[in-house]
Amino acid sequence: MASGFFALLDDIAVLMDDMASMSKIATKKTAGILGDDLAVNAEKASGFVSSRELPVLWAITKGSFLNKLIILPIAFLLSAFLPWAITIILLLGGIYLAFEGAEKIYEWLVPHDEPKIEVKSTELSESQILTIEKDKIKSAVVTDFILSVEIVIIALGSVIKEPLLMQILVVTVVAIIATVGVYGIVALIVRIDDLGWKLVKWSDNEKSISKTIGTILVHALPWIIKSLSIIGTVALLLVAGGIFVHNLHFIEELLSSLPFIVGELITGLVVGILAFALFQLTKYVFFNKNRAH
Repeated sequence: MASGFFALLDDIAVLMDDMASMSKIATKKTAGILGDDLAVNAEKASGFVSSRELPVLWAITKGSFLNKLIILPIAFLLSAFLPWAITIILLLGGIYLAFEGAEKIYEWLVPHDEPKIEVKSTELSESQILTIEKDKIKSAVVTDFILSVEIVIIALGSVIKEPLLMQILVVTVVAIIATVGVYGIVALIVRIDDLGWKLVKWSDNEKSISKTIGTILVHALPWIIKSLSIIGTVALLLVAGGIFVHNLHFIEELLSSLPFIVGELITGLVVGILAFALFQLTKYVFFNKNRAH
């Protein structure tokens, strides 16, 4: 009896060890999406009144957890009954990621006018401010849903050959880490400027260390978000390229002479350019067709 109990504990220990190792691998594979998720949500969670930033972020976080609760069972059912669909969804997700990366590069390189809307907070009533808040939360949760699908599918793709129980454990752990990790870091980022202001007000001495550090933090937030956007874009292309290289062996053979990371970046960039060009062509044809009528 005792030997059976200890054997069970040993099996559980082995299972947990395997789960930890596979979760680490799966988390690495989703790192690019997490970087983009971090950049997107840091941007969406900023710009509110200081006292509302954390409540808004908490609302988005709860929406993210709900997204995972919807996505995970569907992903596990696909893995159990239609495992081939995982590869197809992975490739479609790779196209989307590459398209998103190429679109961001296009927006940086090609100058274009964006409508500027200036709204003074003093002109808005409390109900209007809450409506704007709800709209931004809804937009952030929808974006999170798309990114969550990609995170779950990529994590699932990394353990697709493992037993279903291991898939459930690993992907669930990755989903929880993704949500807690991303929104925890976003909470720190959006509060950087408030911390900076507190340090600035801490001392009346203009040359004090606290005032210097505080001033740096106040001005650092927009640069941090911009840097995350650049890093996230490169990561998007790498992840997208990696999906195609791992799942389409002819691409892997074609780029075998190049360093792996370079091959992934080139693949992601090429797929992104083709996807973006097709999108622009379709939009142009559709627009001209409607205008002709």
